[in-house]
Amino acid sequence: MPEISHKGRTMPDSPIRKLASFANGAKDRGTHVIHLNIGQPDIATPPQALEAIRGMNREVLEYSPSEGFASYRDGLSRYYATVGVAVTPEEIMVTTGGSEALVFAFMSCLNPGDQVIIPEPFYANYNGFAAWAGIEIVPVTASIENGFALPSMAAFEAAITDRTKAILICNPGNPTGTKYADESLHAVADLVKQRDLFLFADEVYREFTYDGNMSPSVLSLDGLEEHAIVIDSVSKRYSMCGARIGAMVTKNEEIRRAAMRFAMARLSPPTLAQVAAEAALETDASYFDAVRSEYRKRRDALVQGLNGIENVVCPVPGGAFYAVAKLPIDDADTFCQWILESFEFEGSTVMMAPNSGFYATPGLGKQEVRMAYVLHLDEIQKAVQCIEAALQVYPGRVVH
Repeated sequence: MPEISHKGRTMPDSPIRKLASFANGAKDRGTHVIHLNIGQPDIATPPQALEAIRGMNREVLEYSPSEGFASYRDGLSRYYATVGVAVTPEEIMVTTGGSEALVFAFMSCLNPGDQVIIPEPFYANYNGFAAWAGIEIVPVTASIENGFALPSMAAFEAAITDRTKAILICNPGNPTGTKYADESLHAVADLVKQRDLFLFADEVYREFTYDGNMSPSVLSLDGLEEHAIVIDSVSKRYSMCGARIGAMVTKNEEIRRAAMRFAMARLSPPTLAQVAAEAALETDASYFDAVRSEYRKRRDALVQGLNGIENVVCPVPGGAFYAVAKLPIDDADTFCQWILESFEFEGSTVMMAPNSGFYATPGLGKQEVRMAYVLHLDEIQKAVQCIEAALQVYPGRVVH
């Protein structure tokens, strides 16, 4: 039988979805599974987006331009102006989700074998995108002890080699929910300019910060016009994960021309979803006020509840809707499978993502889990009770 490709063999499993069969088994046994494993918000999609689809009078769902509809890019340009970013519609490329935006950015800026430095833990699918592009991820490690703050510039400097071409940050972050301090962003910007690197910035959680201040976009920082590429998406901003509409935004014309060649090869981003995304831009700011308030309540219930459990450590995330907790366990992969296979509390169990899958350095994150607080408050409170009860009887409990 012919062999499959090296990429096919080495493509990593998703730590977010790899336990799905065990969750399904629990459901088959009649156990209620509380899904904290995946960032699928239960927040309602803005009604404007849904009405735009229902009221659409097109007779043909035609291809859109490869760079996306001009009217949508015009709307995005106006949106970015409201968050302190001055970009023209021509500097915006609409993509099939933020995932495609990052793949296009990788392939437009980096050659096979080039290295990109990423603070770990990081969004696990970056591994897959790097595999597609044939590039190497070099991690710099953040610590749960200081809330996963951006590592020092000395750590970044130490990771730079003659193959380093870029740095990638996610702010606010997935999986940690960390909102980087403004001075840390300025320090990264200075390093990028000094070393003549690209800076990829995943800013899909921009609206979801809980200290009253939105992080500045890297596109608003001085001197990064030729260095910065922003990855964006409607998935989390408007609770439209299934729309698969993202954007790659950069002032670097050469990058845009290269990305356009990849965009033409895949023809176009989804027409129907762009209609919904364009309408979503009309969403009133009060929508985000309400969503932030709801997420803050959920965050506090989860984090305070977890920190109330003996020997559990969970930093307070400043943004996004994820939290990472360190549990008194031997191995998070084993625990997350065990709690689905062998445990229930009052008819329920919890699905979490083992955080080891969000590290590139082997052996790290073995006691950590990522949880997404995207469910109603009562579900989050029940999940905390379930985790506390599970830790009392888990065979691999470890207390330092």
